[in-house]
Amino acid sequence: MSTRIVLPKTELSVYPLCLGGNVFGWTSNKDESFSVLDAHRDLDGNFIDTADVYSEWAPGNKGGESETIIGEWMKARSARNETVIATKVAQLSTRPGLSAANIVAACEDSLRRLQTDHIDLYYAHIDDENTPLEETISAFDRLVREGKIRYAAASNYSGARLNEALEVSKNAGLTSYVALQNQYNLVERSEFELDSVAVLRETGLSALPYFSLAMGFLSGKYQPGVAVESNRAQGVAAYQNDRGWAVVSELGSIAAELGTTSSAVALAWLRSNPVVSAPIASARTIDQLREIMPIVALNADQVARLTAASA
Repeated sequence: MSTRIVLPKTELSVYPLCLGGNVFGWTSNKDESFSVLDAHRDLDGNFIDTADVYSEWAPGNKGGESETIIGEWMKARSARNETVIATKVAQLSTRPGLSAANIVAACEDSLRRLQTDHIDLYYAHIDDENTPLEETISAFDRLVREGKIRYAAASNYSGARLNEALEVSKNAGLTSYVALQNQYNLVERSEFELDSVAVLRETGLSALPYFSLAMGFLSGKYQPGVAVESNRAQGVAAYQNDRGWAVVSELGSIAAELGTTSSAVALAWLRSNPVVSAPIASARTIDQLREIMPIVALNADQVARLTAASA
């Protein structure tokens, strides 16, 4: 049976795990990416997150590599109509910021790379305090009216700025952000819970958290005394402490109870927060994909145990 949710404030029907596309064109080449995308579709996945800046940071890349691979895959598989695509603007070095001119130009670039005529969910990738919110939102409004994007959303916005943006939309009669993509996971909780949750609760917007598995730390492959070969291994060093290992241990215990993976449990804990709709997680291999795709439900005790371990 198909597992789908409708993102609040939208008509987008999605699998409740959004596949992160940051690895495509970076740690995964085209063939490897196609294999993961094929398996994702086979496992009922239909929601993919990318950005124009993915993966400009890799040697020899210019940005747009992830969008290009996804676009080529959708064309090769005739998969555009069954795929919900989210991408972002503002962080690519050649298309920086959220001026109206940049948003419109960057959108055209993304549409071309994705080989599509519309983007389902288009994020302001980072707040741009040098551009008036009304200018930014007016540009998104124009793209909605032109049919080039279906919905606009915010990423890396504080609760106060998100609220301000929603007020600008309301007062000016413009399209409004429908979701927030900020960092949130079992070992990075405080900023999201103290700053974002109240605004999301009050406005009815939902969160689609990134780094949902803390760069892989919560996947179960990191254990005390175990050396892990990964491009992100250095990034998780800060989590390798008593608190982090307590979370990893509890994830493993609950995964065993449920007959699932640590990744699936970590993602389920995020979904237990009423403001979270579809966490984002990436997979470089089909085996990693199979670890993040199960949708499991935690009981109140299991949620409480993870919440306590990560306090």
